[in-house]
Amino acid sequence: MKQKDQFDNLEKHTQWGIDVLEKFIKFVKERTEIELSYAKQLRNLSKKYQPKKNSREEEEYRYTSARAFLATLNEMNDYAGQHEVISENMTSLITGELTRYVQELKQERKSHFHDGRKAQQHIETCWKQLEASKRRFERDCKEADRAQQYFEKMDADINVTKADVEKARQQAQLRHQMAEDSKAEYSSTLQKFNSEQHDHYYTHIPHIFQKIQEMEERRIVRIGESMKTFAEVDRQVIPIIGKCLDEITKAAESIDHKNDSQLVIEAFKSGFEPPGDVDFEDFTQPMKRTVSESSLSNSRGDGKSEPKFGGKSKGKLWPFIKKNKGAGPEDFSNLPPEQRRKKLQQKVDELNRDIQKEMDQRDALTKMKDVYIKNPQMGDAASVDHRLAELGQNIEKLRLEVQKFEGWLAEVEGRLSMRSEARRQSGLYEAQNPSAVNSCAQDRESSPDGSYTEEQSQETEMKVPATDFDDEFDDEEPLPTIGTCKALYTFEGQNEGTISVAEGEMLYVIEEDKGDGWTRIRRNEDEEGYVPTSYVEVYLDKNAKGAMTYI
Repeated sequence: MKQKDQFDNLEKHTQWGIDVLEKFIKFVKERTEIELSYAKQLRNLSKKYQPKKNSREEEEYRYTSARAFLATLNEMNDYAGQHEVISENMTSLITGELTRYVQELKQERKSHFHDGRKAQQHIETCWKQLEASKRRFERDCKEADRAQQYFEKMDADINVTKADVEKARQQAQLRHQMAEDSKAEYSSTLQKFNSEQHDHYYTHIPHIFQKIQEMEERRIVRIGESMKTFAEVDRQVIPIIGKCLDEITKAAESIDHKNDSQLVIEAFKSGFEPPGDVDFEDFTQPMKRTVSESSLSNSRGDGKSEPKFGGKSKGKLWPFIKKNKGAGPEDFSNLPPEQRRKKLQQKVDELNRDIQKEMDQRDALTKMKDVYIKNPQMGDAASVDHRLAELGQNIEKLRLEVQKFEGWLAEVEGRLSMRSEARRQSGLYEAQNPSAVNSCAQDRESSPDGSYTEEQSQETEMKVPATDFDDEFDDEEPLPTIGTCKALYTFEGQNEGTISVAEGEMLYVIEEDKGDGWTRIRRNEDEEGYVPTSYVEVYLDKNAKGAMTYI
């Protein structure tokens, strides 16, 4: 029977179909692993080039080109996220779904072929029954023929007794009856087999084949849909990936070379004046090797010059001169004026931020203490007193630091403004007296260590003809005393603008606290400065405004 061969062929083909599905599942799974690995590598790459906190790299990101690169790194991080989305969607929509479907498909296939084998076994059993009935009918017919022939032979023989003839006749009739019965059984079995065979080939087997066909078609449709999903998962992230690329392009277009150049100029400009022309020194006349009397180096101090370092005055730190390495002084006096002003301003801003943090903590603890006072069961109010005292001391220290750096900042800004005014006055003077201004290059030599000092800056940058502007500072009258004060604690005035006092010392007050926590006092004609207001007890003399003088 050929149906068995067809079932074997179908079984092989459907198994091949399942193998194709499992192969596709394995392919998609490996693709998801690649996507995850790619996304991880992209994220690591983006993280590797991100600026490190509290490093010099953070300062570099004020430039538009560096910010564009940072935006590119961030977009690459988002780009990596889309590949993770691809992996997740493929895993849930394809790998997971197809794995469950394959298990169901295997069960369905097993059921169909089980039904097919059962039907095949049933028809084979019916066939065997038919064959057995047929052989039995054939055997009975032959036995009946032999019995009939034997009866006829006995009946024709005159020597055989009548009893033997009768016995042979009865035996022939019995065999004939058995043949008839076998015939009837065979006929019935044949009829039943033909009916079973008809149902088998026209009903059962076609039905099983139809189910197998539907199963196979569903498998084919399913793998086609999975392939579409495979493409659709990629297609869904294309707009977002495109947006990431658009943002990278936008960041690149935002780069402003003019702005970056200006930032470099602002960051590194020194505030120095360019050096003047170098005078010609005529060595053929040894007695005339002097600097021109109209040089700026001789125009300051009414012709009084002070020799420094063997006749060479301290010069400015000109561009391209190598600076000293290592930590500089606290007041940044080793920097050029403009750079020093920026550093001092940054320090003041940083200290103010620290003060605000401490004040916020103090306010929070104060509120907590109030809550504890109102609700003692929530906590001990005295437990926060120590921390509040620490915060108060920290705030006071930070304010002292702010005052110190603000003093230096005011000093630098004052010098820069004076320099600007002096430059303007010098320009007017040169316009009116062009023949009186010569080069001052000999007074502008760098110090041996190549560092910048405020002392030399004052020497060179203010060497202009005396003006009314200078007289405003030379004729300044000392401030009058407005009262007295007693030092409650010893204070070491180590910073510029402060003065040291001893506990119990009596001093004169020349300027009240203006809300910044400092009082200006005087010990004698040459010693005056600021002390913390909390360190002294002030006695103002309302009727002695301007009446009291030096001690």
